[in-house]
Amino acid sequence: MSKALLRSGMIVSAMTLVSRVLGLVRDVVIANLMGAGASADVFFFANRIPNFLRRLFAEGAFNQAFVPVMTEYKQTRSFKDTQDLLAAVSGTLGLIVTVVTLAGMLGSGVVTALFGAGWYMEWLQGGPEAEKFELASLLLKITFPYLWFISFTAMAGAILNTFGKFAVSSFTPVFLNVCIIAAALFLSPRLAQPEMGLAAGVFAGGLVQFLFQFPFLAKLKLLVRPRWAWHHPGVVKIRTLMIPALFGVSVSQVNLLFDTVLASFLATGSISYLYYSDRLLEFPLGLFGIAIATVILPALSSRHVDEARDGFAATMDWGVRMVLLMGFPAMLGLIMLNEPMLRVLFMRGEFGMEEVASAGRSLVAYGLGLQAFMLIKVLAPGYYARQDTKTPVRFGIIAMVANMLFNALLIFPLGYVGLALATALSGILNAGLLGWGLHQRGVYTPGKATLFFLFRVMAAGAGMAALLGHLSPSLEIWAGWDLWQSGLHLLGYIAAGALCYGMLLLLLGVRPRHLRSIA
Repeated sequence: MSKALLRSGMIVSAMTLVSRVLGLVRDVVIANLMGAGASADVFFFANRIPNFLRRLFAEGAFNQAFVPVMTEYKQTRSFKDTQDLLAAVSGTLGLIVTVVTLAGMLGSGVVTALFGAGWYMEWLQGGPEAEKFELASLLLKITFPYLWFISFTAMAGAILNTFGKFAVSSFTPVFLNVCIIAAALFLSPRLAQPEMGLAAGVFAGGLVQFLFQFPFLAKLKLLVRPRWAWHHPGVVKIRTLMIPALFGVSVSQVNLLFDTVLASFLATGSISYLYYSDRLLEFPLGLFGIAIATVILPALSSRHVDEARDGFAATMDWGVRMVLLMGFPAMLGLIMLNEPMLRVLFMRGEFGMEEVASAGRSLVAYGLGLQAFMLIKVLAPGYYARQDTKTPVRFGIIAMVANMLFNALLIFPLGYVGLALATALSGILNAGLLGWGLHQRGVYTPGKATLFFLFRVMAAGAGMAALLGHLSPSLEIWAGWDLWQSGLHLLGYIAAGALCYGMLLLLLGVRPRHLRSIA
């Protein structure tokens, strides 16, 4: 079982790597085009709102509720019943998302006023930031349809994952990045407002992703005609599971959105600094945390249906080990090399030394929560696979309230950095609560072998961090190098850190069997 999961995890990670690399290229192009000024703030705002709703309607709560029910139908019902479920779900979800999308486009001004309250206040008072409110309202009309496209794309990906076709859904985000890069290079430079071109790239990317998965569904004979079926038993079960999961799985996104609201009251550039640092955080999170979570949810759901309690706990244990192995060094690497990474990736065009230093501070704050964010991705499926969505929502609400309190305490002394730190602290709290809840229910408790594995990972990571701290020069020295020198030095430090981490793990007794075996 663990070999199959490892193979599936490697496939998802490989496909995700391609997407994340292109995502970084996309952000490099955007940083060169717009830097961290007002235009960048507005575009990132207009892009974040539909992406937040995507987590609710698509990849987040819906996915966590849909996959266990889909797995149950696949294993215990006929193929025709499974097709009928898909027709009912796609039709019901489709109408709801269509209404929400149209409402968002028509009411873009209201949405902007709600989530960009600082800009709205400036607009009411005729202040210097009033232009941001007007432009954000316009951009939202272009980016909001992305929600419609990506909701069906995510549903198609969940279906393919349930049938073991992980590569397709993992590769699909590549098309969004390609479309935005193309828009930034060929369309935006020809427009008086380059952010309009980027918004068009988001729209095109959503459309291409939506169409890409059709042939793969057709091959499995799962491309069905949608129909409205609010009272279909499967739909009832999914929406019953989904409603509380809206909070439980989307806490980090709600926190990020809340940060955006508060950042709209701060100085120009705050939203951009948070965006660029969050993008670097998302790279290891998607490459390792989300990839592992993607493959274990169908496996956990299957073991729950089969009532294989030992197999369920073993799968959880494997997922925890994998995110510890990858997450801890990634967290330390981001913290130790925050400015060099930002310098190499983004410092060109409109993105200068000041922007690097400012985004670096929020990256350190976000980075402190990276390991917790990864653990959430693995621990939460332990509830959803058992069709328990109420427990994570309680923990999610606690974490969300804590985030608001942390924001209130930290925003005044630390500004946008305080917002990032509050998000990290609430993530740590959420991960702790999820782990404690699984232990209390007797579902999963890390064994002694996993605890020893954690100590080894922490010791090896500390040694790696010490080496990176010794090797890496100051930002002023980095700024004196050209792009190629900076890139080569950064690659050298990353390679040295990885080699140090791997050698220390071997010296501490970690062997390949610890990744294959769950014992």
